Amino acid sequence: MFLASTAELARPTVVLSGREGRHASTVRRLGRGERVDLTDGAGTLAECVVSAARPGELELTVQARSTQPRSQPVVTVVQAIPKGDRGELAVELLTEVGVDVIIPWAAQRCVAVWRGERAAKARDRWQAAGQEAAKQARRSWLPEVTGQADLTAVSQRVADSDVAVLLDPGALVPVSGLTLPATGEIVIIVGPEGGLTVAESERLVAAGAVRARLGPTVLRASSAGVVAAGALLSRTGRWS
Repeated sequence: MFLASTAELARPTVVLSGREGRHASTVRRLGRGERVDLTDGAGTLAECVVSAARPGELELTVQARSTQPRSQPVVTVVQAIPKGDRGELAVELLTEVGVDVIIPWAAQRCVAVWRGERAAKARDRWQAAGQEAAKQARRSWLPEVTGQADLTAVSQRVADSDVAVLLDPGALVPVSGLTLPATGEIVIIVGPEGGLTVAESERLVAAGAVRARLGPTVLRASSAGVVAAGALLSRTGRWS
């Protein structure tokens, strides 16, 4: 799967150049007659065949187009920012499993917090990780990676959602026991490695979040979200 603009996908012939073209022609070594799928990352999919291959670019003939609506319910993960490159790993995994929106959260016990110019660069890395994972997973919708959120913003997202799940290994309710909506938004909140403060947890519950556990083991912040998303998605019509 490769990315192209919406305007390009409307044409009968698309010239795939730039980074996408170099990857397709030089790394993947795609040649005349081979199948190539393009997406604009906003639901449009074009099935193409390579009509000409040149160094750094491919000429593609569009054979069919389709538009896929956003899946329902929408799944959003509020991801407390992990240390190092574990944030990008979390984004990759969340994208592959099908999460729609990823919100970086500067929880109180996060070791890594995005400040100043670092915030824009860190968000760019998360977006790039999501984009590459989406292409690998053959998604026609790219995940949305928002700016860094604070507790107030996360609490509002919880209040506006249809179901909000606060992952808590000490919770009495299992994720598998939650009632899920057929449409709307499911929000999953992943805390930092050191856990949430009492004040954070109480505020999120007051906003409408339900504490729920994944299982008998405690997962890392970078993997808990994808496990929870998979467990919930398997119980919706999205995986049927």
